[in-house]
Amino acid sequence: MRTSLIVFAKEVIDNFRDRRTLASALIMGPLFGPMLFAFVINLSIERSLDDIDRSLEVPVIGQEHAPNLMEYLRSHNIDIVAGPENREAAIQAVTVGDHDVVVIVPGTFGEQFAEATPARVELISDQANTQAERDARRVRSALHSYSQEVAGMRLVARGVSPAVLRPVNVDEVDVSTPSGRSAILLGMMSYFFIFALLMGGMYLAIDTTAGERERGSLEPLLSLPVTRDQLMLGKIAATCVFMAVSLLLSLCSFYFALKFMPLAQLGMTPNFGPPVIAATFLLLLPFILLGASLMTLVASFTKSYKEAQTWLSVVLVAPTLPILIVSILTLRPQLEFMFIPSLSQHLILVGMIKNEPVNLLHVAISVSSTLAIGAVLTWICARLYRREGLLG
Repeated sequence: MRTSLIVFAKEVIDNFRDRRTLASALIMGPLFGPMLFAFVINLSIERSLDDIDRSLEVPVIGQEHAPNLMEYLRSHNIDIVAGPENREAAIQAVTVGDHDVVVIVPGTFGEQFAEATPARVELISDQANTQAERDARRVRSALHSYSQEVAGMRLVARGVSPAVLRPVNVDEVDVSTPSGRSAILLGMMSYFFIFALLMGGMYLAIDTTAGERERGSLEPLLSLPVTRDQLMLGKIAATCVFMAVSLLLSLCSFYFALKFMPLAQLGMTPNFGPPVIAATFLLLLPFILLGASLMTLVASFTKSYKEAQTWLSVVLVAPTLPILIVSILTLRPQLEFMFIPSLSQHLILVGMIKNEPVNLLHVAISVSSTLAIGAVLTWICARLYRREGLLG
């Protein structure tokens, strides 16, 4: 162990000397990710809230044919402005982006309305344009509400209760909690945590393998009276330390970033305080060994620093793919998922953010399986460095 600690101290000191690489590993991953995440979420929330409150200008062609409808739209914070000259000009204006949405009221609207037949109204929008579709949805909702109110008044005028139009009354019961709703936005935090911890050790894993081979310092190092198993344990341990530091920085960065996110305005209260941060750090500790040994193993097969960077960029993406797939499919935690590293940590972390009870069996399986895979990869690295062909 004393020999491995000497190798460990040597690699740690060497990595601290390369300040630019160290700053890139400990700043870009742990700090840039949370800042970008907070910026995007803040921008999305602010735009959603602004769309609800802001007055919407809607060009209308033929507004004189439906004065009551125009007043109804104005009461819903929709300002009616003059529209293009004709239907073709309206389509062209929406296509080129001059207008997000245009409403056309044909000249036959009043006659159809008086005859109690469905009065035709055209809503022209570009559904491929996110902003335009958001405005069109708001106008569409107002037109639908007007239609429902007029239908109800017509039934009342004929002595019929408007309730006949609602044969089934659906009462929705929302069992979600503020913490549970926050997981909709914050469920991807585990992606940033795993990416940050891998970034924290990637450059050291490259430098201690392909970097030493490229500099020609690997052969003298292997000629020292040190077993290669001890050598690899020291190198992987040094990589694990910087990965742990990167993970801790990322967790703290997210903790402070969440304080500046207006989640409370959406009825969300994330359960991400110091106890959850500590639990998340302990939960991801086994993955640090797996990530360090995996990156060291991959970098050992490369001949140069640049080649190692190319291959390890793929390694950075691979552990996060299960998280992306499960986030899209919105799967619930299951026993068999706990044997998959990164996926098991993600599911348990989402449960903690939702403030759900932690299944200790799931945690035990996740920790033990991840540690087992990490130990196997470490053993493979040690066996690989016994080969003399490694120097070639």
